[in-house]
Amino acid sequence: MSQAFHDHFSGVATRYAEFRPRYPAALFDYLTTLVPDGATVWDCACGNGQATHDLASHFSKVIATDASKEQIASSTRNPKAEFRVATAEDCGLPNHSVDLITVAQALHWFNFERFYAEVRRVLKPGGVLAVWAYGVNQVEGRAVNEIVQDFYSNVVGPYWPPERQLVEEGYRTMPFPFQEIAAPGFQMKARWTMEQLLGYFSTWSATNRCLKTKGINPLPALSERLSGVWGDVDAPRKITWPLALRVGRI
Repeated sequence: MSQAFHDHFSGVATRYAEFRPRYPAALFDYLTTLVPDGATVWDCACGNGQATHDLASHFSKVIATDASKEQIASSTRNPKAEFRVATAEDCGLPNHSVDLITVAQALHWFNFERFYAEVRRVLKPGGVLAVWAYGVNQVEGRAVNEIVQDFYSNVVGPYWPPERQLVEEGYRTMPFPFQEIAAPGFQMKARWTMEQLLGYFSTWSATNRCLKTKGINPLPALSERLSGVWGDVDAPRKITWPLALRVGRI
């Protein structure tokens, strides 16, 4: 993989903060069982803090880094979290200084060899790396879901970066050279109105690449299609995402 920083999200940092789904509380409860009390966590590629604030409510100290200064600027401050601009492959943290490293929905963008070297440098002996990603969302209602899947696969499908395939495969095909720990399964859930769902689609890298390439925003046409089958557009529908988690100890 390229060593360049893949910046797909700085331009939508504010919308990313508003429209991305939340990770399940059970995920963070599970992470606390892997490390000692008083653990320090490095939340790598934190974005605007999607996972950071939940980590801060479970751990003594969280250092959150992202290569995008726009994402860091859009994050909400937290007294137990320190936000920094830094790349995954060169975070600037001291040797053997953290107990747990988390990467939420971002590992597929990294240079694996360089990042894993940084993991080994930064983790304390016996420390843990936990990485996760959520796949294609399913929407309540067959007619609505069929339109959503068509949008994902066909309308913006050609504009997904090649790294997206790693997410679709649940991270199972990427290198993970650590002592792997069998992790439980998790699922993300939300109840969103049609407008909220469209807001989420506006944060997709494929949506924004489609807009830049064709000069046409694909969301108005999607909104029109969904309006015909959604019913009351202000009535929320259940949205679910499969969550793939890999955990390893050095």
